[in-house]
Amino acid sequence: MHLLDLSPTWLDKCQQFTTLDAHTEGEPLRIITSGYPEIVGDTILEKRQYVTEHLDRYRKLLMHEPRGHADMYGALLTPPVTEGADFGVLFLHNEGYSSMCGHGILALVKVAVETGNIEVGCERKIIKIDAPAGLITASAYRDQTGKLVVSFHNVPSWAEALNCSVTVEGLGEVNYDIGFGGAYYAYVDADALGINCRAENVAQLIDLGRRIKLAVMAAHPLVHPLEQDLSFLYGTIFTSNETTNTRSHSRHVCVFADGEVDRSPTGTGVAGRIALLRAKGEVALGECLHIESIVDGCMQVTAIEKTDFNGKAAVIAEVSGRSFITGRHQFFVDGDDQFQDGFMLR
Repeated sequence: MHLLDLSPTWLDKCQQFTTLDAHTEGEPLRIITSGYPEIVGDTILEKRQYVTEHLDRYRKLLMHEPRGHADMYGALLTPPVTEGADFGVLFLHNEGYSSMCGHGILALVKVAVETGNIEVGCERKIIKIDAPAGLITASAYRDQTGKLVVSFHNVPSWAEALNCSVTVEGLGEVNYDIGFGGAYYAYVDADALGINCRAENVAQLIDLGRRIKLAVMAAHPLVHPLEQDLSFLYGTIFTSNETTNTRSHSRHVCVFADGEVDRSPTGTGVAGRIALLRAKGEVALGECLHIESIVDGCMQVTAIEKTDFNGKAAVIAEVSGRSFITGRHQFFVDGDDQFQDGFMLR
């Protein structure tokens, strides 16, 4: 039996999508390479609004079960919209569309290089990417062993609020900071609350992360200095000093969107964290921190320079991490399939 020889008659009635999948420090990225209609809009934010209003069923199809899962993450490439940019990207997840994604940027550069779309040698190559949060400058080069080294300079990151507190059902009074690193996060000291940040405690982390996010959203409205579309709390980041590797500064567990858990330390999250640590005087400019994830992935983050962003005392964070290609997929949507928009179970 030739089980891979699908009937042309059956294929003709199916909608088809192809993807190239990767991960950065354990966090998946499904890069959609074909199947989407044209995405309308002159800016990345306009394109994001268009897919939200007109093409959202495709996000559900590829992120949700049975083709994805509750913690799947995706990237949809677009033509560049900024002079000098190499390409644009929209980021997808279980709830909608994020403004920026550090692990996604690192994986996209890895895939672009390994597929031959961008040539990289021992000299540092600059790649510019249009993201909803702004223009991202990434770089890549091959070290002396031939391994690819990728990093990016994030959009300006800042401490939005320090030393706040809110009452959370089931936890009582919770202290938090809010940092922006391409998205807004509420940062909570897990050690102070007696919360275990290991993988075996993921169910409690999801539950408490959701509760904290909702409580902070209600108590602390956010207004981005430039874009209303970025004025929302993306998630909760638990921080812990209990690390696996002795070189690590701390551990992050990011619960974002609809209870999604980042397997990496979160690229935008580590950028927001170093902005908070700078504001508190706990890290020096140019000092590199290693931050672990819930599955012991690790990202490096450095505040490389100070800047002003529309009145915000901000820093430019450089973030790096390891990415790997995991598979190539072809998805079919049978017109009779009752789960064309997918579903989610936890």
